[in-house]
Amino acid sequence: MSRSRPPPTRDDHATFVRTEGWQPVASTHHETHELELHDGRVLRTRISRPPDRTTHGPSLWAHVLRDQLDVTEQEFWDCVRDGVAPDRGAPQTPDPAATIPAEVVHLLVERVGLTREQVAALGRDGAITRLNEYWADGG
Repeated sequence: MSRSRPPPTRDDHATFVRTEGWQPVASTHHETHELELHDGRVLRTRISRPPDRTTHGPSLWAHVLRDQLDVTEQEFWDCVRDGVAPDRGAPQTPDPAATIPAEVVHLLVERVGLTREQVAALGRDGAITRLNEYWADGG
């Protein structure tokens, strides 16, 4: 842990999950939260209640950061202190202008005899051009 920061507390941990929008889940022993990521993974963290109210030791806290929160110490503190959620990557949405229409894919596969991989490699403009060539050649 950095010397410029105090050891993280249970309240810091709770602030992190609240700020990033983790969802509480039922648990009998610990306050437990989950976060669904865009890549399909689900992170789960447990906010322990130490009986003597001490902070987590360095090795336990390193485990929480790495394996439960999946963030660096800097990302954790940026979230807790400044409200800056970690960059988890945005969901990848295809550009509609670059998407090959389904009917074009179907015709290139079924009539022209291309594989889906070949159609994808053509891109939108190339696929439409290839289909037009097929029709122009009497397809």
